[in-house]
Amino acid sequence: MQSLHTWCRSESPALRETIEALVRLESPSTDKAAVDRCGAEIAARLREIGGRVDVLRQTERGDHLRAEFAGGPGQVMLLGHFDTVWPVGQIERMPVREEAGRLHGPGVFDMKAAIAVAMLAVRALNRGARRAAPTVVMLWTTDEEVGSGTSRGIIEEEARRSRAVLVLEPALPGGAAKTSRKGCGDFELTVHGVSAHAGIDPGKGASAIHELAHQIVALQGLQDLSRGVSVNVGLVSGGTRTNVIAEQAHATIDVRAPTLVDAAQVERAIRQLQTRLKGTRLEITGGFSRPPLERTERVARLYRIAREVGATLGGDLQEGGTGGGSDGNFTAALGVPTLDGLGPRGDGAHALHEHVELRDLPWRAAFLAGLLLRLAAATA
Repeated sequence: MQSLHTWCRSESPALRETIEALVRLESPSTDKAAVDRCGAEIAARLREIGGRVDVLRQTERGDHLRAEFAGGPGQVMLLGHFDTVWPVGQIERMPVREEAGRLHGPGVFDMKAAIAVAMLAVRALNRGARRAAPTVVMLWTTDEEVGSGTSRGIIEEEARRSRAVLVLEPALPGGAAKTSRKGCGDFELTVHGVSAHAGIDPGKGASAIHELAHQIVALQGLQDLSRGVSVNVGLVSGGTRTNVIAEQAHATIDVRAPTLVDAAQVERAIRQLQTRLKGTRLEITGGFSRPPLERTERVARLYRIAREVGATLGGDLQEGGTGGGSDGNFTAALGVPTLDGLGPRGDGAHALHEHVELRDLPWRAAFLAGLLLRLAAATA
């Protein structure tokens, strides 16, 4: 394992060049042309290191990339995305730069550095360990930041063919892996009322806004932070004029739940909400777009293997959970062993100080290569 680390350190300049090239190719989720330019660069580099690359064409979103590196029996999927939250031109405000051992730039932490790390890991295996490694499939998608609407089916199909999924989303603070993620739900509540003149005939109306106020209190009652269930009414709107009883009002609701049981329970409660004011009715749409990534025994076993690999490289891979979701939520919900947060150390996802720690990059590549070898040996 130490030889892997030594070689990956020697390739630090090439690794950094790849990261900087990808970061400079800005790729906001909603700009297909920009995303596809970045994707074309990634595809070309994947082919250069021996990958059989399939470009999975999309109409509205960027084209997803699937790259296969033939190895031994069994398949392990490396999963991530190259779309970012930053608009084209953000790099002028957040230029690629090194400062205090950190490499800054839009999308570098979430998660273009991780894509470059995965490429270096495969190159490390190509030096002689390819036959000892499993077949590796990299799936890099283009719409994770906007809900994975066009990629979810592709992700799940590939996961079903894999013995494990390694998600290269950013590590937790301190470099810890993610062995649990909350499920993410998005609901929209529309209240229909009856309009009337607020001064002349207020009794003939039924205020959608007043009913919405009752519903917001009811929704707050569904929150149970001691169990990790959060319910947040993030946006509200309604009414037309101050002198008109509101005929309609809306609320958007963010819900997070740590388990499938919790998710089902809170969703059922939302759909069973009842009106308080006569003459109003409720319309509820949406649901859980990402199921929870639960720390099952299969996830825990995969983490223990990863921690052992990290120890052989002088590291202590810790674990933790997060309230945010990723595409790993989909694969874990299928029962496929999934370990998330294997990307480099850093900070500032979606923030102006976004960066990765340069000294961690070659270690991550060696660790990933070592984990692939260990997974092949564990199931040989």
